[in-house]
Amino acid sequence: MSEDIRPERGYRGRDRRAAQPYPMMRRKRRRIWRRRSIRRRARLIAILMAIALAMAGLAYLLRGGEPPVDPAVALRNAATALQAGNYHAAHDLARRASVAAPRSRAAQMTLARTSLLLEEGVTAEAALDRAIAAGVPVADTLAMRAEARLLLGNPAGAQEAVAQMPAARDAEMIRIAAKVRAAQTNGGGAYRATLQQLAAAKPDDAAIWTDLGRSRFGAGDVAGATEAASHAAALAPADPRALTLRGEIVRARYGLTAALPWFRQALGRDPYYYPALIQYAATLGDLGRAGDALAATRTALVSLPGSPEAFYLQAVIAARAGRYGLAEQLLQLTGGALAQRPATAMLEGVVAYAQGRPQRAVRAWGRLVGMQPMNIGARQLLAAAQIGIGDRAAALATLRPMLSRPDADGYALRLAVMALAGGSDSAAMVDRAQSGARGDSTIFRADRPLAELTQAATGEPTDPTYALGVIRGLASQGNWAAAAAKAQALVRAAPGAPAAQLAYGDILALSGRSAEAVAPYARAANLTFDEPTMLRLIDGQIRAAKPRDAAVALGLYVSQNPQSVAARRLLGEWQLRNGDWDAAIELLEGLRDQLGLRDVVLLRDLALAYAGAGDGVVARRYGAAAYRLAPMNAEVADAYGVALAAAGETGGARQLFDKALALSPGNPVVIAHRDAL
Repeated sequence: MSEDIRPERGYRGRDRRAAQPYPMMRRKRRRIWRRRSIRRRARLIAILMAIALAMAGLAYLLRGGEPPVDPAVALRNAATALQAGNYHAAHDLARRASVAAPRSRAAQMTLARTSLLLEEGVTAEAALDRAIAAGVPVADTLAMRAEARLLLGNPAGAQEAVAQMPAARDAEMIRIAAKVRAAQTNGGGAYRATLQQLAAAKPDDAAIWTDLGRSRFGAGDVAGATEAASHAAALAPADPRALTLRGEIVRARYGLTAALPWFRQALGRDPYYYPALIQYAATLGDLGRAGDALAATRTALVSLPGSPEAFYLQAVIAARAGRYGLAEQLLQLTGGALAQRPATAMLEGVVAYAQGRPQRAVRAWGRLVGMQPMNIGARQLLAAAQIGIGDRAAALATLRPMLSRPDADGYALRLAVMALAGGSDSAAMVDRAQSGARGDSTIFRADRPLAELTQAATGEPTDPTYALGVIRGLASQGNWAAAAAKAQALVRAAPGAPAAQLAYGDILALSGRSAEAVAPYARAANLTFDEPTMLRLIDGQIRAAKPRDAAVALGLYVSQNPQSVAARRLLGEWQLRNGDWDAAIELLEGLRDQLGLRDVVLLRDLALAYAGAGDGVVARRYGAAAYRLAPMNAEVADAYGVALAAAGETGGARQLFDKALALSPGNPVVIAHRDAL
């Protein structure tokens, strides 16, 4: 049958149709042909449309890449975007208007103004040149010209613009002139005084209040900065500059988590506002939210291609993840722009040391110690790297300021033992390191003569940076009364500076007046609740027999700074003391993942936590690890004994308790553990 219905190939026209015995088959073939024809025509139309679109796109690019713009409409929209706080949209609209109407004075001046908001000095200067060519009086451009040149790192050029300003100046001219003068002379106090006068004269100018808040914040006047920034944010609730500053101040005062809504609010106004993106990314990174922080840095790189700050933050994220090679590559992309920042020097050293390059780490950490000579952690890292390259004499010199203190920690002492390597003082240092005994904290000696420090502080009486050196110099000479009087004077001169409150509290605590130190520490914590302030406050509250207040302070700090090692250590100790074994294990194991297995105190606490939870096997392992590192430490021997007792090894536990009592006679904790066997 199949042969009967198949038409012969030689048939044509009418004869072929006659050979088709089934009309239904003929209609089906026609429908198939029609569908195929429709598909062919559709493909052809699609190809022609694609070609037409390509030609239109080519013409679009040849015309300059943008559709025709009505300059007046664009400028109105730019003003609306500025009012809404979207700097980038306003800048783009102003740029389009300036391209469409290059002789428009309003377009060029708007472009210059929005360029300054985005810190694009080159674009601002070019727009000002075009504005002058279009007929704008030179005097009307001088304030923006000076600001643009400051952004370009040209203070001499900025001063040249200021010199051309008329004698009768408006508020913007006065503000910029003071800013230029401060940049040339480091006269921050005079700049703040000018801003305060302007704020009093123009209380509704949010830009003035924002600049005043930024200046006060940089000088350490957190209370004054809070007042100015709050006023600016109230006057201009859509201004990303004011919102970002508010977020930075909130982060300093209350913690990381509290600052996030302010940065989000700024980015809600302008998603590409670079300062907010950088601050947001840094805050997220410190909170341990690496993915979100990385996304923010990528947006920052879209906003400012090649941003050194964004590459640095990405390097930090990579280093925290253990990807040191990637971190090194990202640091190289900064081009050395951030080399003078202590955090950069620290990261460079960490990356180099982790990659087995101690010589490079010595250079980086040496730079850090030069910038922060009283940074104990930096000195310890530098000494470890110096020992790694065989420069033991340099390591001892680096450690000497700490070794001379009675509160030198075990790690510094162990580094000293390694640096001495069998020298004449090695045995005494070994005994000191293994005993684990630490004395009370003392003040760091000033690294400059007292007369020189006093002279430096004379010019800036309200700046804590200078006065602190004098206070430290007086205290290091044992002149506690003069140091306390100087600290009190600093508190009166700068009541909103947390550094002043801390200095006064430190002098009180170190001179034996610990209970009195709580009040200035509390005032400092209310101004900036950072880690050093938190530790001082809690120590003072415990010494003043206020454990509940100390617990509240610690809980608040941990809630805002969940990645803080010091706070989590302290919380873990308290959990152990209260017998909250499961919570302590969870917290301490998290620290172990972060710090490794070379921290004696952490290993000791883990042994106690597992022993308390009844897991003698794991407790024994941690106790043995701690004991191997510090066999002459009474607390470590006691913890190892507790771990052995939990594992059922009472004989070994009794021997360790006896050793702990020999190292620390009459220790009630050890006696209680031994009696419990």
